[in-house]
Amino acid sequence: MMRTRPLKVALLGCGVVGSEVARIMTTHADDLAARIGAPVELAGIAVRRPNRVRAGVAPELLTTDATALVKRGDIDVVVEVIGGIEPARSLITTAFEHGASVVSANKALLAADGTALHGAAVEAGVDLYYEAAVAGAIPLIRPLRESLAGDRVDRVLGIVNGTTNFILDKMDSTGAGYSEALDEATALGYAEADPTADVEGFDAAAKAAILAGIAFHTRVTIGDVHREGITEVTAGDIASAKEMGCTVKLLAICERSADGSSVTARVHPAMIPLTHPLANVRGAYNAVFVEAAAAGRLMFYGPGAGGSPTASAVLGDLVATCRNKLAKTTGPGESAYARLTVRPMDDVVTRYHISLDVADKPGVLAQVATVFAEHQVSIDTVRQQGREQSGVAEDGRLALDGGEASLVVVTHRAPDAALAATVEALRKLDTVRGVASIMRVEGE
Repeated sequence: MMRTRPLKVALLGCGVVGSEVARIMTTHADDLAARIGAPVELAGIAVRRPNRVRAGVAPELLTTDATALVKRGDIDVVVEVIGGIEPARSLITTAFEHGASVVSANKALLAADGTALHGAAVEAGVDLYYEAAVAGAIPLIRPLRESLAGDRVDRVLGIVNGTTNFILDKMDSTGAGYSEALDEATALGYAEADPTADVEGFDAAAKAAILAGIAFHTRVTIGDVHREGITEVTAGDIASAKEMGCTVKLLAICERSADGSSVTARVHPAMIPLTHPLANVRGAYNAVFVEAAAAGRLMFYGPGAGGSPTASAVLGDLVATCRNKLAKTTGPGESAYARLTVRPMDDVVTRYHISLDVADKPGVLAQVATVFAEHQVSIDTVRQQGREQSGVAEDGRLALDGGEASLVVVTHRAPDAALAATVEALRKLDTVRGVASIMRVEGE
């Protein structure tokens, strides 16, 4: 039997995502009520500009006083889609204090202060759900937190930012440079007017922190995540990756150590083989691999951003929290019981692709190889790139025509700290004119 008194929902924010949430709640009200077991009523919408026209949104629902809205006392669920740290954090904690569960899409806040918010929710006896904070419409948080609760997750590897994936895909498919690809992403609406959060990796780093915390049952904040963006990726890097049978993607990588005592979380561009499923994730789509001890390798794929996809995830959480309200219970919260050490990037072991601009002199290759050996970084392959090659002499000397050459070195797996020391030593060689690029090689 369906309860007649509606569950009341307060919506904080009515932009691209918020307006779509409001639209679906209105047009699909009967379906939502049937799935929940009670009607759901949109009781108020907090906005900054109430005079702005919002199609399909009743003007009488709008208010500029978000605090008063969440303090009403009759609100069952607060949906927060305003983003940022404040006032979102204060509004969420106020909602908890007044008995409301919260559904949020706020990756920045959850990556910075998720543990405190979970603690406040537990203390208040309410829910905090945030499926939409990581990968838009892709179900990822709930499978990690519930479906894989009995398994041990060892690695999470994925593309979690659509803007950067679109840019890198465009560079790969057309040969465009970074600036040209960014301009197209902006024109098509994939990139914001200020794309810094996306292209510098901040967005992906926040998502990596959330994923690592849930996957490894430990406390991981955005400050624990090593972050590099894509602004230094060149058309030459893309071309070099193709020569290796690879493509370049911005990856979020969260890993448990072999002995299980620690974890790492990082975001950076990397070359991955064309045979890897992530290499075929095109445009603004997202995809995440989860590697678990019993389940093996699982892949989650779909649109990672946009009003409708993100609203889909928000509404899924809304249904779950409303059901919990009716059952007078709460869902699974954060379980950071493991308290594993979060290791620095220096300890991460992977392969590297290093491009060097070197002088065309005898013995250059031998000098470069010596530096790698001194820092215990083993070389896998060496090749010339972008110049006509005369050959390599028997004594290991580089013999190239012209005044300069581009030397590409691909290493075996080595610690990041060892690679950094190697690069620093290479820069001091008189025969090395510059280190053109350094990129990690993943997914092999």
